Amino acid sequence: MTPIPIRQRQPRRVAVLHAAIAPESGPDEQDALIQLETVTQGLFALGYDPVPVAMTLDLSAARARLAALKPAFVFNLVEALEGDGRLIHLAPSLLDTLGLPYTGANTSAMCLTTPKPLAKRLLAAAGIATPPWAVGAEASTPAFAGPYIVKSVWEHASIGIDADSVTGDRRRLGPLLRRRERNHGGEWFTERFIDGREFNLSLLAGAEGVEILPVAEMCFVGYPAGKPRIVDYAAKWHQGSFEFVNTVRRFDFPDSDRVLIGRLEEIARACWTLFGLSGYARVDVRVDQEGSPWVLEVNINPCLSPDAGFAAAGLRGGLETPTILQRLVADLNPAATRRPEIAPGTAQPIPAVG
Repeated sequence: MTPIPIRQRQPRRVAVLHAAIAPESGPDEQDALIQLETVTQGLFALGYDPVPVAMTLDLSAARARLAALKPAFVFNLVEALEGDGRLIHLAPSLLDTLGLPYTGANTSAMCLTTPKPLAKRLLAAAGIATPPWAVGAEASTPAFAGPYIVKSVWEHASIGIDADSVTGDRRRLGPLLRRRERNHGGEWFTERFIDGREFNLSLLAGAEGVEILPVAEMCFVGYPAGKPRIVDYAAKWHQGSFEFVNTVRRFDFPDSDRVLIGRLEEIARACWTLFGLSGYARVDVRVDQEGSPWVLEVNINPCLSPDAGFAAAGLRGGLETPTILQRLVADLNPAATRRPEIAPGTAQPIPAVG
């Protein structure tokens, strides 16, 4: 595939690459349209000329569209293709072959972090604590003690996660895994459930290295005894549900948490380095009853919608969305050999997208 020559690229034009969203898709996919509008508006405010480009599995069509646009760079918002998270790497792979700089994680980081068991294996090998896990046939009869939680190998956004995903009974794991695979597709695995506190650490590239934005804790307010304290699908996407209303993010911590917060920040930086991340990321950590942290996931290119956790952490740190976008553009991957020339003071409001 022939790269798009640098000399032909339009210095202010940005292709905002996103997955084509079907009208009947779930709220987790529909949220991608809100993110698209947020990013497009923010880039325009910075003086760029953003053009949304919907991507499907027709890679030839995406390549032709990008070749016609000749953008200075691409803002990559692809989280899945046709609803399948395992295809996330196709977007940066295509951009690599076209020689187009793009925001966020590179192809290698995508391939290492998207399949959760592989990411956990690399974390464990690096000495970063992650809960024990089992895949394949062993997921139904794990060698480690419970309680357990079953998760999708490839999908994020808490897809398929609800209160029934957590169990202390090993005998339930086989039927539970088969039911998840039947209802949601894909591969599933078993992980030890860490009953404790949950933290999100948002990371953003900067001129002097990666910056940890204010640490957030997800608090489970008024959860009755026996109800798992997890950020499940309902807590993220079912507005008005008990889980959505009573799962609350907080940024204020007592002095007694200062050492713990510092430790969590060290772990997040270690994850950034381990996977060779760029642009931005979010590391999700659970802390058990003894105060030990366990990394659950390393989320690359986290959602930039106004109500998402990354945007909330940015605002808490004094960073509006355009500033975050500017930082991501400054950390293009691969490095741009020619930066877009921005004409200040030319930005005007643009219509909503989607």
